[in-house]
Amino acid sequence: MKIHEYQAKELFAKAGVPIPQGVVITSPEDAAAAFEKMGTAVCVVKSQIHAGGRGKGRFKEYPEQPGVVLVKSPEDAVENAKRMLGSTLVTIQTGDEGKVVNTLYVEQGLDIARELYLGIVIDRESGLPMIIASAEGGTAIEELAEESPEKIIREQVDPFIGLQPYQVRKLCYALGLEAAYKSASVFLPKMVDFFFDNDCSMVEINPLIVTSDNQLYALDAKVSFDDNAMFRHKDFEDLRDLSEEEPNEIKAQDAGLSYVKLDGNIGCLVNGAGLAMSTMDLIKHHGGEPANFLDVGGGANVDQVTEAFRIILADPNVKAILVNIFGGIMKCDTIVEALLAAYDNIGITVPLVVRLEGTNVEKAREMLADSGKSITTATDLTDAAQKVVATLNA
Repeated sequence: MKIHEYQAKELFAKAGVPIPQGVVITSPEDAAAAFEKMGTAVCVVKSQIHAGGRGKGRFKEYPEQPGVVLVKSPEDAVENAKRMLGSTLVTIQTGDEGKVVNTLYVEQGLDIARELYLGIVIDRESGLPMIIASAEGGTAIEELAEESPEKIIREQVDPFIGLQPYQVRKLCYALGLEAAYKSASVFLPKMVDFFFDNDCSMVEINPLIVTSDNQLYALDAKVSFDDNAMFRHKDFEDLRDLSEEEPNEIKAQDAGLSYVKLDGNIGCLVNGAGLAMSTMDLIKHHGGEPANFLDVGGGANVDQVTEAFRIILADPNVKAILVNIFGGIMKCDTIVEALLAAYDNIGITVPLVVRLEGTNVEKAREMLADSGKSITTATDLTDAAQKVVATLNA
């Protein structure tokens, strides 16, 4: 679950993490009052979307307008807000389609002496949280990792004892923060505590700034939470912005399905995340492009599987569907029952290839054979991938 910058900063402030003063606005008229409230000579107007690279991003409607802009007067704030609100911002993370900006964050200007990068993520290799930092902030960490990996500092954190004082000193020395050690010795542990306390999957501050009086502030904030832990944070549900999420992914979540929309044209309905990934890989291997990741799980019922077909077919890019089921807890005949119901109730007009194996597979194959419907069966996964790709080239 992702949230906006201004929401992340509100949570930072509650956790004692220093942030600049800011105001959320949704209309250009509010920009002037927000500027004056900051009481500084300059302010920053920031687009609020669930994507990074906003500063370098540009609007489709106004190609010269950046997604984050420095303004020096109330009138300047209003003029920029007029161009930004309701327009489509394209960044390196949104893709060419971009995202519509409905909210802006007007933030006070600060006396910035240095810009750093700070992030906390889960390190897959060790299974531990890891601080990722760099003395070069304000740039995309992906670019820095590729071009100058030696400039990235990594420090693992034991979740049972938290960030230790010696680690703070180590990070400060590596980042050149000796003069700002007093501020950093408070800032860094609070950020780590925030990560643990809120079940975050990622926290990123880019840039983390040092002011001329050696104080650290989170000038930006990007936070995402572990969906599986949201039962512990019921209050976070109000932070969710459904307009920033893929509608079909929302429907799938409501139906208890795991679905991620992709850019291909072959819909996938599979039970089991590992099998789903393998299915997508084989489709790619044989020259196709998967349109989605969809795992119906091991205990899906007829209604859930029917909804899965509806979600797949709601994507206009889908030109064929591959159903790949290994029946364990999920019985093959249950899948076929739902498949045939969907065929009748929804109307499957694209080629459909089905590969079944496991519990009640013979019964399921008989049901398909007796249905009289235009469904292609496959003997194994390779056969299924080849056949579904072939339907697009026919």
